[in-house]
Amino acid sequence: MQYLFFKMETYANVLLIALPSFMVLILIEILYGLWRKNLTYNLMDTISSLSAGTTNMIKDLLGIGFIIISYPYILDTIALIQLEESIGLYLIALVCMDFASYWNHRLNHSINIFWNRHVVHHSSEEFNLACALRQSISKNIIGFGALFLIPAALFGVPPKIIIVLAPLHLFGQFWYHTRHIGKLGWLEYIFVTPSQHRVHHAINKEYVDKNLSAIFCIWDRLFGTFQEELAEVPCVYGTLKPVQTWNPIIINFQHNWGLAKDAWRAKNWGDKFKLWFMPTGWRPKDVADRFPISAIENIYALEKYAPKYSTLHKIIAVFQFVCLNIFIYVFLSSFGDLSVGSQLIFGLLISTTIFGFTSIMDGHKWAFFFEISRSFLGLLFLLYPFKLTLWEINFPLAVFTTTYFIATLLTTFLMYQSPPERSISF
Repeated sequence: MQYLFFKMETYANVLLIALPSFMVLILIEILYGLWRKNLTYNLMDTISSLSAGTTNMIKDLLGIGFIIISYPYILDTIALIQLEESIGLYLIALVCMDFASYWNHRLNHSINIFWNRHVVHHSSEEFNLACALRQSISKNIIGFGALFLIPAALFGVPPKIIIVLAPLHLFGQFWYHTRHIGKLGWLEYIFVTPSQHRVHHAINKEYVDKNLSAIFCIWDRLFGTFQEELAEVPCVYGTLKPVQTWNPIIINFQHNWGLAKDAWRAKNWGDKFKLWFMPTGWRPKDVADRFPISAIENIYALEKYAPKYSTLHKIIAVFQFVCLNIFIYVFLSSFGDLSVGSQLIFGLLISTTIFGFTSIMDGHKWAFFFEISRSFLGLLFLLYPFKLTLWEINFPLAVFTTTYFIATLLTTFLMYQSPPERSISF
């Protein structure tokens, strides 16, 4: 338990450095796009992407998940050799991790139930550095990814090397989420590049389920999933069933909710069970006939999800996003000093903030009542006479949080008079 807490505290400290770095790089890409008159960002899509990254981060920090099989167990069971720690061993470990990442990624794209773990990352209809941070809550809730690390275990790669390389391997996938870098010559034959990853995020029939590698593109070339970006086939981004929401928490469960409804509606008991493990997109015939789902007929005529926002709406969205980041900074910087209960309260505050304001920006009527209720409950918790702990421990944070909830109440009442106009069509 102490080791796990130490690991999470270290992870929080790493995020304190990594997140500002990512934000700076995103800002540079925005400024470059403005300079080149080729901006690849829009406000709410960017906020949704960064909020999705936050939900995944909170889940990881709170240790939410269940490990079916762990890497140390596999290592102890099947290790054939024990190599001494060296640069060579780190390189072997990196290659093994990349191999594991490829097959885990391919599984996510191939099987209905596993697509839910990955759909969030593909849900943006833009393609930019912010999209790299769109990560799923459900990705590691049930941990079985160690199965793909069997090659590393055979070489006797110790767990500490996997732990050290894991964030580096993940962060190494950030840079190629951009439309501003073209093909990179001979590097295209070794590494995953922006050109290759643009293909991976595209929904053109030529590109779907291609280029699944993370760092080394050799796996796609070996296993038949490589596709070059074609000049005559411009990439169209998103998912074949558009998510039509900015709320990353809804996106995280939207696909499995659809599967659950299909399982309930299916008349054949075999179909109720097998649909979860069939190829992505498969539905029982009787369900597909009775409950058809609209399909995109022409991706080049696809209208991006774009509710209509006034200047006031945009100001409120930015206000919520700025406050969200202040809460995240306080959470990460004080993580080691917080009790488990306080960590859970912070996690709840950050998650409900994301859920509330992104739902309002979607134009849902129920979201206004959710935000009003959340704000009243927050103020009740902060101002109830016998709940003065936060005021005694961190007076500035207590003042800021109280001000935030009051402002949220006022702006929610204000926006209720003129909510965003939500249009859904594809």
